[in-house]
Amino acid sequence: MSALQVVELLVNGLMLGALFALFGLGLSLSLGVMRMINIAHGDLIVLAAYLVLSTTPWSGVGPLTALLVTIPVMFALGWLLQRGLLNRLVGRDPMSVLLVTFGLSIVLQNLLQEIYTADTQSLDAGSLATASLQIGDMSIGWLPVVITGVSVAVYGLTHLLIAHTPLGRQARAVATDPETARLVGIRDRRLFALMTGFIFAVIAIAGVFYGIRTPFAPSAGPERLLFAFEAVVLGGLGSIWGTFIGGLLIGMAQVVGAQVHAGLGPFVGHLVFLVALLARPNGLFAPR
Repeated sequence: MSALQVVELLVNGLMLGALFALFGLGLSLSLGVMRMINIAHGDLIVLAAYLVLSTTPWSGVGPLTALLVTIPVMFALGWLLQRGLLNRLVGRDPMSVLLVTFGLSIVLQNLLQEIYTADTQSLDAGSLATASLQIGDMSIGWLPVVITGVSVAVYGLTHLLIAHTPLGRQARAVATDPETARLVGIRDRRLFALMTGFIFAVIAIAGVFYGIRTPFAPSAGPERLLFAFEAVVLGGLGSIWGTFIGGLLIGMAQVVGAQVHAGLGPFVGHLVFLVALLARPNGLFAPR
């Protein structure tokens, strides 16, 4: 391979990894703040893609513009789910959350298949999907560039939210010492509902870009969950930017693997995750 091809390969890997990082951000927040593992996380990404698919025909707008509707809807769903169901499980055996969200995953998959059938679908981004940016002799698709830019922007916004707002300070306090946080007046159940709403809004953004870049079906959720979980664990539990770096590493590994053989992409990504986990069981950037 020439130097130009290597650079193009790495750039494509980073841009794919930016999408995986978007998959992992919501799961990272759920683990870091609420100590909850949402097994239905991948299915919610697919649900967001289907919501955009349903919104675009009657609204007459493209999938990115449809986010103006999808993000508030997903925020409301997240708030209601946390307030109505998951808050009842806070502080209990972690298996309770795993079992409930596993059941939610099965329900979502079957519901989506009943409504939309098992056929694969895709979101049409128009000329954005085929447009390319020419940098010297290297050609880069505009869609991956947009996904990367949005991913960085969402992570930056999340960092500002957690580090520099009253809501973020409360979230850090609850994550560090929930009992003391309650004693000083922090309403953790209300905080969890708002955080889950925000997580679902991030899921909506991840879902629309997933649906534009890759055909999707009702059963595609578990694979999205796997990529998200690998990004979170590889980066280090509790580290937002660690999740971002973890997503980039998984993306680069998949692109390099696919260059060797078309079917090796996901396998190499999983292999890199396993090797990194054996070397650093707590993740590469876990808070000390």
